[in-house]
Amino acid sequence: MRSSVLFESAGERLLVDCGPDLRQQLLDAGSPMVDALLLTHDHADHSHGIDELRPIVQTRGEPLPFLARPDVIEQMKRRFAYAFVDLRYYAALYDPKAIENEFMVGDARVRVVDQPHGGITSLGLRFDKGGKSIAYAIDFNEITDTMATLYNGVDVWVADCLMLDPHPTHAHLDMVLDAAREFSVGQLLLTHMGNGMDYATLKARLPDWAAPAHDGLEVEF
Repeated sequence: MRSSVLFESAGERLLVDCGPDLRQQLLDAGSPMVDALLLTHDHADHSHGIDELRPIVQTRGEPLPFLARPDVIEQMKRRFAYAFVDLRYYAALYDPKAIENEFMVGDARVRVVDQPHGGITSLGLRFDKGGKSIAYAIDFNEITDTMATLYNGVDVWVADCLMLDPHPTHAHLDMVLDAAREFSVGQLLLTHMGNGMDYATLKARLPDWAAPAHDGLEVEF
């Protein structure tokens, strides 16, 4: 149930979330450089690898842009104050920037939406480039009208799917499959799956336009 993903366009890399095992994920990916970090929300499984980017920041020689909603920025500043200020021997790791609803990563257009996630919200994202699109919807338990508008017609939808049965803070399999049909997505990739979601069983059960994602998966446009 890893909680980080790297998007790249025109040589610019955006890391979305930084789970506790981020160091191993970066090593597995060949230790790529990162140009900015976006945090979808402040839950530990998405944010507690924040210190693992220190070597990348030191190589950059300047703080890494840290994109998030204002409330998430404030939560992270309280939890990891040292990462956002210059100390006697260490420079700040991050330069916080309140995220806008639309921005660019390289030559890809990025739009975001707030998604219900229990008592909080998480950010969902859609990337468009050259007539192709991919959306990343992590940690949600309802589909809102704004989410449906943003994800409609995407070529690839990477979606939260914690378990087979309904859950109070996460999406479940039938919910995601129904939404993907409604949105007319080209391909559905399930992510953030719990221990009860067996890869082989899911692959045999899913329609040919859907599949469980896996560590190290790359999607190219």
